[in-house]
Amino acid sequence: MDTLELVKFIMTYKFAVNEITTKLNILNEEFKYVHDYNPIENISSRVKTPESILQKMKRKNCDLTIKSIKENIKDIAGVRITCSFISDVYKVYEMLQKQKDIDVVQCKDYIKHPKPNGYQSLHLIIIIPVFLSDRVEDTYVEIQIRTKAMDFWASLEHKIYYKFGKEIPENLTNELKEAALSAIELDKKMERLHEEVKLIKNIKNVNEPIINIQVNGSNLSQLLEEIDHTC
Repeated sequence: MDTLELVKFIMTYKFAVNEITTKLNILNEEFKYVHDYNPIENISSRVKTPESILQKMKRKNCDLTIKSIKENIKDIAGVRITCSFISDVYKVYEMLQKQKDIDVVQCKDYIKHPKPNGYQSLHLIIIIPVFLSDRVEDTYVEIQIRTKAMDFWASLEHKIYYKFGKEIPENLTNELKEAALSAIELDKKMERLHEEVKLIKNIKNVNEPIINIQVNGSNLSQLLEEIDHTC
């Protein structure tokens, strides 16, 4: 395989990451304007290197062609989204589903169904169009959406996993599972607090006095009542 051809191919995935990152930032900013808070705390991304792609293709025993790479590796481009609350994870997922130029082709919910080791996250494989100078390339992107607690646990587990050469001692495995359960309980508690804050805020807004606005010397609320009675 020509190295230049592979590098050019990988650039498409870099552009796909730029596309989805821009879209997520727009959605986050709009959500903040409408609901007065951000569902997304952080967005990070990566694109696999040519060496990493070729190694994965060899492990899969696949042909080393551009067509074969595109068909067999769906996580060349990866985006990770961290949220404060579990409900925000699904809000972000819902917003992505509503985008007309995004096709969600796979969803694995490791939040509702954690992995045996305790890992939690929402994994999506999407297709997003990348508009190049001479064509449009429908490109796969893997998206992981998780809470900050889930992200902290996954980062720690990943470091331990590679430090011990992928063979983690049993006592550490058990402690990691316990830590995962603690992270789950923390997320649930923070979600309850989040709901209580929203409830208190809504009650406060309902109980706030209505400001009397004068229109040509008359009270606006009275004018609206008169119009309502007339109709």
